[in-house]
Amino acid sequence: MKRLGTLDASWLAVESEDTPMHVGNMQIFSLPEGAPDTFLRDLVTSMKETGDIAPPWCSKLAWPGMLGRLLAPSWKVDKNIDLDYHVRHSALPNPGGERELGVLVSRLHSNPLDFARPLWECHVIEGLENNRFALYIKMHHSMIDGISGVRLMQRVLSTDPNERGMLPPWSVRPEPRGASKNSSEATIPAALSHALDALKLQADMAPTLWRAGNRLVHSVRHPEDGLTAPFTGPVSKINHRVTGQRRFATQHYELERLKALTRASGASLNDIVLYLCGTALRRFLQEQDDLPDAPLTAGIPVNIRPRHDQGTGTQISFMIASLATDEADPLTRLQSIKSSTRRAKEHLRKLPKNALNQYTMLLMSPYILQLMSGLGGRMRPVFNVTISNVPGPQETLYYEGAKLEAMYPVSLIAHGGALNITCLSYAGALNFGFTGCRDTLPSMQRLAVYTGEALDDLEKLILPPKAKPKKAKAGKTGKA
Repeated sequence: MKRLGTLDASWLAVESEDTPMHVGNMQIFSLPEGAPDTFLRDLVTSMKETGDIAPPWCSKLAWPGMLGRLLAPSWKVDKNIDLDYHVRHSALPNPGGERELGVLVSRLHSNPLDFARPLWECHVIEGLENNRFALYIKMHHSMIDGISGVRLMQRVLSTDPNERGMLPPWSVRPEPRGASKNSSEATIPAALSHALDALKLQADMAPTLWRAGNRLVHSVRHPEDGLTAPFTGPVSKINHRVTGQRRFATQHYELERLKALTRASGASLNDIVLYLCGTALRRFLQEQDDLPDAPLTAGIPVNIRPRHDQGTGTQISFMIASLATDEADPLTRLQSIKSSTRRAKEHLRKLPKNALNQYTMLLMSPYILQLMSGLGGRMRPVFNVTISNVPGPQETLYYEGAKLEAMYPVSLIAHGGALNITCLSYAGALNFGFTGCRDTLPSMQRLAVYTGEALDDLEKLILPPKAKPKKAKAGKTGKA
């Protein structure tokens, strides 16, 4: 058995009927030229017949009950995995457009995973118009984060359109790495050793964490300092209680359009993403007559995984930035976002790398305590919305000759945060995935449309007419 790290275990601790803590990835493929009618049926059969299940796909909880997940969160190898259960074949109703796909993925993402089995499912979805199909895979966040999830899926794909006989994702073994303390056995001596090591590290890091905490407290008293602290965002429509049913919407933009804006404005790509999301949220909340006077804040996951680390599990930190939704002028809004993210990055850079996990737990502990205590969605949120930007592969990829056209992240939400916006880059495009609570945000798909209109408006404001890149078709918005 192998015990879970503290941050991984926290995703199990906050799991509930209304807040399932799994994340997903939806990939859209075009069928290879000349593919037989039985291509997808044969593909699913081949996937199920594999006899070798690699980590983390073969791992399940040693004690899947609530007490076991809280007191002794550990993985063990499942030697009798039922692939007929984990690998499923679905078809869209005719016509199989983006809307029908969004409805199905919304429904699939709403269903919790079975804690008595390995915490993942794979759905092959046929019937998508224009000779395409989709692959939707979901996995519990205690097993994987956004960066490791993309890398896990990328390992199974090929740049060669002629390659055949490819393994399914769960049969591709991760590259070997050196032993890690996080992979120690779930024994009493190992747990005691880990606890002592953690206490020593906490003691060593205490002065650094104290200074970081003081900077956040100072920023609350002196907002002119520009550093956005936890609990400074207002309560809005997206910060109430959630139910278990989800909505999912997508948008697709060419990266060159966004990069042209970064060059013209001196902003980073993340700043532009935050601007599009903040501008869409401002318009959405104005229409609901629910726009707060204070600016909404975004919790932004930051990857702290070493570049060549192919492992899974959660290795992220967080920074918090203003979305400047109180600013009516678009250029002032963009400038405010740039200033806020710059200060957040400066704050994070002052922390040594070996203190980032402890800082993340310090920052996220109020969020986790809100969820575990039932106060999430009943008090001021730690931040208003999670917005993340995950780098993906930039070369065109294939699976069994089928071309990967686009890939979209499908994330999680929780009480107090009814909306998650995650972006994933692939082959010169940036794909937005909007995950929201079906009941709290019944018109969530408008947000996806509004980001596109915000992009059009910003181009008109800051790009000279001759400098505007030729617009590629944005792609249809998937919605449910």
